[in-house]
Order: sequence, then structure tokens, then C-alpha cells
Amino acid sequence: MSGPDDTMRQAVRYDGGTISLHWLNATLALGLWLVGTFLEDLVPKGTLRSGIWSAHFDLGFVLTGLVVAFLIWRRAGGRNLPVEDPGPLHRLAKATHAALYVLLLVIVGLGVANAFVRGVSLGPISLPQVGDPEWRRSLTHWHGLAANMLMAVALFHAVAALVHHYLWHDAVLLRMLPRRS
Repeated sequence: MSGPDDTMRQAVRYDGGTISLHWLNATLALGLWLVGTFLEDLVPKGTLRSGIWSAHFDLGFVLTGLVVAFLIWRRAGGRNLPVEDPGPLHRLAKATHAALYVLLLVIVGLGVANAFVRGVSLGPISLPQVGDPEWRRSLTHWHGLAANMLMAVALFHAVAALVHHYLWHDAVLLRMLPRRS
């Protein structure tokens, strides 16, 4: 009789690049969402808040690079694993991943557009102010809405991984976890 421990030992894992880029994207997206959602309520106006917003823009450009790197890596170099269940759950998983990718691209696209409309500085580099400054409000609104949608889909994705692990005792979650030393 095989149990959860046998499944864990037999887990076929994604490659290190896929795992690293997945967790870097997830961590950075969550951190940026937390800042974007709660900064105005937690930090009074002033140099600290301005500095955190500057870091938000800087890290948003880092996220843009990571998202692009992840999508290229998954297409060109990442390991494709066998499908655990080719039925409706697999189709739901594919749709969920597609939604995550699309939302990430929308978020970073709107964030980059917002950075140019504002003419922000990224460390020593000052972006040119491009477009009508009145676009700030709508770009910020759509950027935040897409980020909230991303977090909802990411929560669903995380809960599904936990269901696989703790209720169904399969190796789906283990495929994306870093190896233990």
C-alpha cells in the first residue's frame, strides 16, 4: 500500500529555472500588491511613502523582466511534465495558468505605461514623461484592478495546490517546490 510519503519520493519535478522563476514572480507580485494596496493607509505622506512608491516602480520593472524571462524560459528551456489528470481538472489548471500569465502581462504593461506617463525615476535613470498626465488615474485604477484579479486567481491556484497535496496526496505541489538539501 502506498501512502503520501511514497508519492513525495516519486515526484517528478520542474527544472530549477522554472521553480526559481515561479517563486520569484509569485513573491515579487505579492509584495508589490501588498505595497500598492496598503501603503497609502499605513504610511503618512512624506519622504518615506515617496521612497516606497519609488521602490514599487523599480521592483515593478524587475517583475516585468522576470515575467518575460519566465515566459521565454517556459517556452524554450523549461521542463514540461506529464499531465496528472487529462480531464476537466487539467483544463481548469491550464485556464488558471493562462489567466495568471495574461494578468501578469496586463499588470506589468499598465505599470510600465503608468511609469512613463508619470515620468518616474528608476534609480539613476529618469524616464521621459510620455502621454497625457490625466491618464495617471485611469492607468492606476486598471493596474490595481488587474492586480486584485491576479491575487484572486493566485489564491485559487495556491488553494488548488494545497488540495492536491493534503487531500488528494498526489505530487502536483511537490513538482514546483525547491529540492530539500
